[in-house]
Formats: sequence, C-alpha cells, structure tokens
Amino acid sequence: MGDSKELIAKRASEELGPDSIVNLGIGIPTLIPNYLDENQCELHTENGLLGVTSVEDEEVDPLRVNAGKLPVGESIGASYFHSADSFAMIRGGHVDVAILGALQVDSNGHVANWAIPGKDIIGVGGAMDLLVGAKKIIITTQHVSKDGSHKLVDECSYPITSTRVADMIITDLAVFEWKDDGYELIELMGDTELDEVREKTSFKFQLGEELQRSLSL
Repeated sequence: MGDSKELIAKRASEELGPDSIVNLGIGIPTLIPNYLDENQCELHTENGLLGVTSVEDEEVDPLRVNAGKLPVGESIGASYFHSADSFAMIRGGHVDVAILGALQVDSNGHVANWAIPGKDIIGVGGAMDLLVGAKKIIITTQHVSKDGSHKLVDECSYPITSTRVADMIITDLAVFEWKDDGYELIELMGDTELDEVREKTSFKFQLGEELQRSLSL
C-alpha cells in the first residue's frame, strides 16, 4: 500500500472490536471507515449522529455531515440527537474508542492537536472532551512533519489538548502502546527498520517483548 495515510487508517481499523462505539476525528481517522467490516463497530460524531457510514457521491445529503463538515451516510438503525446530548454521551464515558490526529505527542502521553503558536490554525473541536471522556484513545499521525520535524517529542511545545494519556499511537513507521508509565514500541509498519524509528522519535520508549523476539534482540 503506497499511501502512508491509508496504511495508518487500515492498521487503526484493526483495533476496533464488535459493538464498540467509536468517534473518528478529522484527517487520517476519516479514512478508517473504508477498512471496516459491516457491523464491526458503531461510528459516532459529536454533532449528533450514532450510526455514521461512508456515503456515495450520488447519495450525499448536504444537511447530513460529521463534526468535520464532511458528508456522511447513516446505517440502518442510526439515531440522531442534540449535540449537547452527544457531548453528554462523551463526557459520561459512553464512547469506547476515540481515534484522533495529532500535531505532537510527548513522553508523558500528552497530545497537542488544536493549535500551532503563531499560525492561524486553531480549533479544539470535540477533541478536549473526547480525550477526557473516551475509554480508549488512539492517535493516528504521520511519524514526522512535512519539514521533517519530530511529532513524537519529549515534551510538547504546542499547547496540549488534555492531560489524559493517549493509549496508542499509530504512525506510518510504528505502533506504540502506553504501558504503566511510558510508551512501548510494539510493531514496525511495513519494511520500517528499528533504527529509522529511533532516529525520527524524540520521546522515550521501550521495546515490547514480542517485537524484541521478532527482531532477535
């Protein structure tokens, strides 16, 4: 698979179990429905729809969009509700998984994904509530920025969205899981070499036991 964003989305889809309620952020997470089996999970959007599906161009309804204002479809049995109820659902712990993008993630598991100081890019959206309220947080992101700067850093230089730890990070190079007090590298994506991950990662991480065995370390 040549497109790294599609590679990340496909890997993230494998984390979603049956009957789970899942909220997808903007960017890479919006590609995930392309890799979901029917009834694999229920997709939620914070502007008030449970039962989000992808939609064909000829069936787009301009009044039916997700929180990122992108057209979406509805599954059989989908339900609509007020956005206030939708946020109550998030804050009440009724969303099983939230998959979000990120500008940076640091050694403490903090996520920055809503503002770059000095640039006209701002908008926290529902990420603040999702980071606090969802039972599991998965971050999907390119491993480095377009200019090559690291996105997995020792300490976020951008404003963090929440003090909640992100449970998993999936990039085009690697998969990390939070274990007790830090990240563990559990998987290398595609043909990625461990040295490349080390070179392009600034935050502290350990190697998972299974990965060590597979690499004969």
